[in-house]
Amino acid sequence: MQEDSSRSPSYTVTCEDYVHVVEFSPFSCGSPASLLAYGGNQYVVVGTCLFQEEDVETEGVEFNVLRAFHHDLRVDALAWSPESRLDRIPTLRFCTAAADRKLRLLTSDLQDRHEVKVMEGHTSYINHLVFEPTEGKQIASVSDDHTCRVWDLDGKESCTLRLRSPGVSVCWHPEEAFKLMVAEKKGTIRFYDLLTQQAILSLDCGQSPLLSADWCLTNTIKVGAAAGNDWLIWDITRSSYPQEKRPAHVDKARLFKWSRANENLFATTGCPGKISTQLLIHHLGHPQPVTVGSAAVGSGLSWHRTLPLCVVGGDRKLSFWMTEM
Repeated sequence: MQEDSSRSPSYTVTCEDYVHVVEFSPFSCGSPASLLAYGGNQYVVVGTCLFQEEDVETEGVEFNVLRAFHHDLRVDALAWSPESRLDRIPTLRFCTAAADRKLRLLTSDLQDRHEVKVMEGHTSYINHLVFEPTEGKQIASVSDDHTCRVWDLDGKESCTLRLRSPGVSVCWHPEEAFKLMVAEKKGTIRFYDLLTQQAILSLDCGQSPLLSADWCLTNTIKVGAAAGNDWLIWDITRSSYPQEKRPAHVDKARLFKWSRANENLFATTGCPGKISTQLLIHHLGHPQPVTVGSAAVGSGLSWHRTLPLCVVGGDRKLSFWMTEM
């Protein structure tokens, strides 16, 4: 397990408040910059990020706030819609989860139109949510109430999958809109066919608690997870048991996210400690993490759409780490 010196972030952006969640949009928005949203107590800020690796004239990172949204409670999870665009007619659309067990779908044209649609149905804490990535007309969410629910944009539930323990992560297949991956805290990851609402495949961690799992969207035979102190990786064509597993964090592994730029790159974070949260960036060809970082009371983890760069939120700042490939 890593305990050695940590690397400072490549870039930081100062924020006015504590950042609890941060998400790069995984979709192209029709501009050279990337959409990024971060949220905390009663607010969500949406902006664009441009990095010097993408644009010669940028020094470090250029972050421009597009809009700050009021949010009734602390934001606990956030997902981007593929319908968010900055070209033609600008539209922002994303969905949040909060401790009142409600989802909020926010849509804005960055001028006068600003709509909030509240979706109710979960009976306990919502841990994760995702938009259907091809058209963005459905949202899936998982909760401590042992369900995964699929909603249309009017807030109607189109499907409820009963789980055997709290749902911690949900991922949608990048092309096949009827395939959903759901990870449960007890250590099971299941793939569902939404047409039949049946599980078609399951993976087993062999340990718990499983706190986070991610589907590698650039190579969908790969699945990764954070469970106990370890990271685990499956090749779903080979076995329901992990192909690789390594101890990563002394204080329990909290989040696992695949890079969108490289199918062999992924990041994990430890559970927030009293002072800082450990970030590890791993490459499947290397026995040790390629980057060790830490963020003061860090929270959230997201990868850039095209660069080997990830972001973690924290105490009044966003910290970005670029991985040299």
